[in-house]
Amino acid sequence: MNIVVNEELKAYIEPLTPDEHDALERSILTEGCRDALVLWGDVLVDGHNRYGICQKHGLPFQTVQNPRFQSMEDVHLWMIDQHLGRRSVSDFQRGVLALRKREIMAERKARAATSTETAEATPTADVPEAAAALPAPDPLSSREAIAKAARLSSSQVVMIEKIQKQAAPELVAAVKSGTISINAAAAVATLPAEEQVAAAVAGKDELKQAAKRVRELNKRKPREEASAEGSPADTPTDSAPASDELHTLRIRVAELTAENTELRRQVAQLQAALPADSTPF
Repeated sequence: MNIVVNEELKAYIEPLTPDEHDALERSILTEGCRDALVLWGDVLVDGHNRYGICQKHGLPFQTVQNPRFQSMEDVHLWMIDQHLGRRSVSDFQRGVLALRKREIMAERKARAATSTETAEATPTADVPEAAAALPAPDPLSSREAIAKAARLSSSQVVMIEKIQKQAAPELVAAVKSGTISINAAAAVATLPAEEQVAAAVAGKDELKQAAKRVRELNKRKPREEASAEGSPADTPTDSAPASDELHTLRIRVAELTAENTELRRQVAQLQAALPADSTPF
């Protein structure tokens, strides 16, 4: 049997870790290859690890054709759905797969809309009936639908999207390996790329500290903004009238003090002008 290994398909799903691969190899050596390999013509679609192990040890295996694949896009969607249902797939990878499925479905929907517009503008012609295709996958048009498909919360989907868009490759690798959680990685992903790389290279403890610093900074920002909004420079306070009244009183006291000093000076001048033998009045 001629089986073609398409490297793009082989790499489409996150590969097994060394420990997972070793466990699968032990299982196949003990119990044989129980699950059939899925083919599309000669192309291997599902079972790359099983195929490699069986080839290595000269073990027999079964194959099954899926005649409903009509394009590589159908193959990708089928592979995604298969892996979304497997418990061995990590939360992060399930989120990535669900988001990838959404992109494929959005592209397919856009092409269908374009085809419909073209067909409406073209004279009707006899079109041969299409072959049986795969059932239409769920559209995943909302974040809630993506979360349900990936068995995650909507907030986890948001964080995975942030990691995909902002995280440096080193940080993504740390999430995939389980060195850092999705939540912490989403926080670290907001840092400049060089800081992300430095934290990832430094290891688990530094990644945790970087995530902690980001969270503490995010907590301080609302308090600082609220404090700035309520500062005396921007907001009138009840103490303002009292302050103005005190200032007025101080000015009045100064005026009275000056008047008193002037009266004392005048009295002193009068006393000096009187004859020495005159009787003080």
